[in-house]
Amino acid sequence: MKEMVINGIRIRPGQTLNIEIAIARLPTHTLIDLPVFIRSSSNTGPTVLISGGVHGDEINGIVTVKRMLEEAIFEPKRGTLIFIPLVNVYGFLSNSRTFPDGRDLNRSFPGSSKGSLASQIAYILTHEIIPQIDFGIDFHTGGRMLSNFPQVRVDFKDKKGLELAEVFGANFTVNSPHIDRSFRKEAYKHKKHILVFEGGESMRLDEQVIQEGIMGTGRLLSYLGMIDGTYPPVRSLKIQDSSWVRAKISGIFNASVSAGDEVKKGQVLAKISDPYGQVKVPVKSPSSGHVIGINNQPVVNAGDALVHVGRTQFGVSGPGY
Repeated sequence: MKEMVINGIRIRPGQTLNIEIAIARLPTHTLIDLPVFIRSSSNTGPTVLISGGVHGDEINGIVTVKRMLEEAIFEPKRGTLIFIPLVNVYGFLSNSRTFPDGRDLNRSFPGSSKGSLASQIAYILTHEIIPQIDFGIDFHTGGRMLSNFPQVRVDFKDKKGLELAEVFGANFTVNSPHIDRSFRKEAYKHKKHILVFEGGESMRLDEQVIQEGIMGTGRLLSYLGMIDGTYPPVRSLKIQDSSWVRAKISGIFNASVSAGDEVKKGQVLAKISDPYGQVKVPVKSPSSGHVIGINNQPVVNAGDALVHVGRTQFGVSGPGY
């Protein structure tokens, strides 16, 4: 492994360092730092970023990365691990996905050193972190009251990324083309491969999802020869494309399926009723596939996203690989 430099600090092979990158000050003039935890082996190997909290209200991902940082098994025997448990400190402090001005960090890359707060942090990640890494895993959740079944999102055209996603072994591997100005696309422009793990919903901890994230990361790092440990391979179902089934009317939403379920075309997924029992409208699946996300909100408006149905590459009964 070669020396790396982050925020002007040299990290030598075999070093364990915690770096705090100064970002800005709150209106109270309290300094806000971006803590970066580096665990390096003296043996040559890849450099992998493990990050959470790009959206400040996605607590599941923050806790997932924190747990790995605490576990001795994630001390690399070769290569380097860079942990950033909480990227968006501002959003975390306000229980918000975005920054105080409403900007989304994951739509702010490559950023600017003189731009908005989101743009400044994107600039730091683009210039201080992305050049150092080979691969990355960025942990996310669904939105408010929108729960995602454990899944890894990767562009299927990115063959190396797809290989790593299949090794990770989430329940679903979802084809997700790179989104403009996102962290993942900016890394890919630099020929770096970042997987996005999605699981659970914002502002809510889900222990099963946290464990899925830890186990998948363990499988991936073991595959790369970076850590020891036994991580049985898991068959991940490949989702070629997906769409949300939306509410046609407003009312009380009562789902009859759960995240992860297999569904058939025309199957009733839920019913929407008025509060008085006079109206009941079925919500049917437009295609066969699997439920990869679901709305947990009982009261919905017309147009709201209700059930996220993913379709496999080979049809419902086809193989995962």
